[in-house]
Amino acid sequence: MFSATINIFKIPELRKKILFTIGMLCIYRVGFHVPVPGVDQEALAEITRQQGGSGNLFGQVADYLQLFTGGNLRQSSLFGLGIMPYISASIIFQLLVTVWPALEKLHKEGETGRRKIQEYTRYATVAICLIQAAFWLVYMRNSGFVYRDIIYNHWYMFFAMGVVAMTAGTIFLMWLGEQIDEYGIGNGISLIIMAGIVAQMPWAVRQVIARANFSYDNVSETSIGPDKILFLIVAFVGVVAGAILITQAQRRIPIQYAKMMRGRRVYGGQRQYLPLRVNHGGVMPIIFASTLMLFPSLVIGWISRVWESKFIAEVQSAFRYESYVYNLLYIVLIYFFAYFWTTVQFQPKEMATNLRDSGAFIPGLRPGRRTAEYLEKVMSRITYVGAGFLSIIAVVPTMVMVWLDIDWNVATFLGGTGLLIVVSVSLDLVQRIESNLIMRNYAGFMEGGRIKGAYA
Repeated sequence: MFSATINIFKIPELRKKILFTIGMLCIYRVGFHVPVPGVDQEALAEITRQQGGSGNLFGQVADYLQLFTGGNLRQSSLFGLGIMPYISASIIFQLLVTVWPALEKLHKEGETGRRKIQEYTRYATVAICLIQAAFWLVYMRNSGFVYRDIIYNHWYMFFAMGVVAMTAGTIFLMWLGEQIDEYGIGNGISLIIMAGIVAQMPWAVRQVIARANFSYDNVSETSIGPDKILFLIVAFVGVVAGAILITQAQRRIPIQYAKMMRGRRVYGGQRQYLPLRVNHGGVMPIIFASTLMLFPSLVIGWISRVWESKFIAEVQSAFRYESYVYNLLYIVLIYFFAYFWTTVQFQPKEMATNLRDSGAFIPGLRPGRRTAEYLEKVMSRITYVGAGFLSIIAVVPTMVMVWLDIDWNVATFLGGTGLLIVVSVSLDLVQRIESNLIMRNYAGFMEGGRIKGAYA
């Protein structure tokens, strides 16, 4: 591994790509700390300390956006919205391609059609940014995060400036991601999100160190004893290993190519495999489920301000992160969206048609409808396993937070979407670097060959 790392900097082209990527991520982190002018950052920091964690509405929304988008509304920075508007627009158009014939036809046109869809995605990103920035600025005004002088004398000017600034910040992040795609290495948008998640790790480590107590005699309720620290280390390693395993896991379907006679030579007849990912939906089921679970908290929170009753208080308590009802519904939604996303993205009929047209078939099955039914049946079974693992990963942070009394921002590194994003993006980055090394006759990161599942 160390020799492979040294070989990276021996290749001028690869070295330039990696340094360019690091430079773009450094620019992102600098802009991450540039605040929106006119916002009382001290008041915002104070309310963050008081309402931090997952037990309230502000904490849920802020933690969700910071974890999934690469932005941070707790600091009200120019990159506060993160890259989430672009991701939302991309998901919307991915779904529309499967149900809107005009976009489906455009998608099948090849590179030209995909560029046109990408252009529509950028326009949709701007519209989503304008809406989200407007709602956030109004919320800051109502919560007292904006200076009173600005509210009474320069509100409209501040509102317009804030909306434009936060929208420009997201568009700039989108541009950074595209530059990394073109001139750097790895997926730019994914690397930006991963950088935002990894940047929280030093703070989490400091929190654990500050509360660490290696003495069994004077262990307080707020301290973390040596047994908890050992459990956190072992759990982190185990969850990361499990996340890597499920990310790389495949169900390989054997396929046989028919033999063809051309002149006096026989072509074809090779036996290969069709890889089906166990976790076909990736992190999307957790993202969809987390987003949907925010809406009940938002609605019930607004209702509780107008109508106070014991029933509303119990319902609001049921939708807290640590409640049994919340986590049960969370798991159900993860399963639902895992199957939903697989149904949208995985097309067994189209795959069976492509196999038939290329002269390939699955042994024991007739090409066409029978092959499509078999692929759909296999995918439904492995999706059940993948969704089960995603559910375990999603609820691990809550279990650690409740049972061990660990801070939520520390517990998130033991599971959830953030960990899956870091693992999947890191694997993709390592595989791309390894491809460049092997292509230039350098040894990769693995002594026994390529990383398993990298090119399946």
